[in-house]
Amino acid sequence: MRALKRVLAVSALTVPLVIGTAGLASAQEGLDASWGSGQFIVNQNGAGVAAAESSVSPEGVSHADFWIWSDDTGVSGAFTGSGATWQEG
Repeated sequence: MRALKRVLAVSALTVPLVIGTAGLASAQEGLDASWGSGQFIVNQNGAGVAAAESSVSPEGVSHADFWIWSDDTGVSGAFTGSGATWQEG
């Protein structure tokens, strides 16, 4: 149960970040494309969550992905993010 509570707490903090990034990109004028995907699992071995997000807008491109796993041995995870911005002059 403690593992589930940990994953839910981390998910509550990270999901708005992923959704907010896509929301900011869609608020711009011009070309906009975004994609996001996520998974959540809870079973007798532990609990985990993973997600990926990419977007392209007039201001640049970005990509982020992460995973978090919690079991009897503790909590582990990783995050990767990259992006580029440009200005038309």
